Amino acid sequence: MNLEVQRLRAYNFFYFSILSMFISFLPVYLSFRGIAPGELGLLVGIGSFIGILSQPFWGMLSDKAKTLKRIILITVGCSVVIGFLLFTSSQFLVLLFLVAAMYFFLMPTDPLTESLNYRVAENHQISFGSIRTYGAIGFATSSLVIGWMVDLWGMESLAWLFVGYGVLTFGFCLFVPDAPASSKKLSFQELKQFFFYPRTLRFFLLVLLVSTPHRTNDSFLGVYVQSLGGTTGEVGQAWFLAAVSEVVFFAISTWVLRRWSEMRLIMIAAALYTLRYVLCAIAPSPDWVVYLQISQGITFVIFYTASIQYLYRIIPEEWKATGQTVLAVLFFGISGIVGSIAGGWVFQQIGGDALYWAMACFSFAAFLYSLLLRAKLTDQTECSHQ
Repeated sequence: MNLEVQRLRAYNFFYFSILSMFISFLPVYLSFRGIAPGELGLLVGIGSFIGILSQPFWGMLSDKAKTLKRIILITVGCSVVIGFLLFTSSQFLVLLFLVAAMYFFLMPTDPLTESLNYRVAENHQISFGSIRTYGAIGFATSSLVIGWMVDLWGMESLAWLFVGYGVLTFGFCLFVPDAPASSKKLSFQELKQFFFYPRTLRFFLLVLLVSTPHRTNDSFLGVYVQSLGGTTGEVGQAWFLAAVSEVVFFAISTWVLRRWSEMRLIMIAAALYTLRYVLCAIAPSPDWVVYLQISQGITFVIFYTASIQYLYRIIPEEWKATGQTVLAVLFFGISGIVGSIAGGWVFQQIGGDALYWAMACFSFAAFLYSLLLRAKLTDQTECSHQ
């Protein structure tokens, strides 16, 4: 058991390292190639649209094949090759194709990995956070190390760094345990009922409201830091601080989830997201923005883990991987399209500070909506006890 879990932790470390390179440094690389913020938003937005199609595809494929590991090996292997080509290309149309391909293969690996982590943790009766923490450590260390290396060796070194981390990711994935498959027969009728259940629809709308400004920050954090006079190393430092805070909160996530309800935690995260973006909007220097990313743990981790637990509580057992990918479609797909395309336009036409003010308003709307949902859930609970 210990060896299986350790291998899965190592895989998480390296997978989230290459995910860090893609999410954190793709906007910086595109800017280096002369891509304007509006075009950058278009590239990421189109990629996010591809993700909407690819994530349910891979999730349903894994459910039908009763395996997560073999699907992850396919997506990771293809991502390593495509990532090398992406970080050695400069023409807009080529970049567009390769970014779309990365969203088709690399981004769906995230929900598949989260589902693998969750199921293996359940099987071995350990906490989800005890595995996922190593992914956060990988994200943190690679953000800092890659930023420094790019400053030292140049932007062209990203391709070889991606391949190095990618090969290690694939290698460790070969030896991770597969998720225990559900013995229940797939039921499309149950899935249909799940999607059209009002409680589910309301929850997905809340996820979309919270995740849209989060994904906008993912796309434009590096560009915003550089627009304030920051370096590539400082961009890496910003992502490092964000990821370190994730490590801390993933480590205590199980304790937090036991003390408070999922909806209350989502509400708190939405309120803190609002404060975070307001402070970024008024930041007088890149240092402010860099150090504000330490709030990532209490915003993203609390929101994401609470959302996963809430989703797993209401979705049929045999569709958990599919449900995880639907959550990812909202978090990384639809919200990515809206946040990247609209965010790119706002950034280019009005400025980075205006973009962060808009993100703060969006998060505040999510906070108000979470208050409404929590009140509704409280009323339903009281009615059920009467």
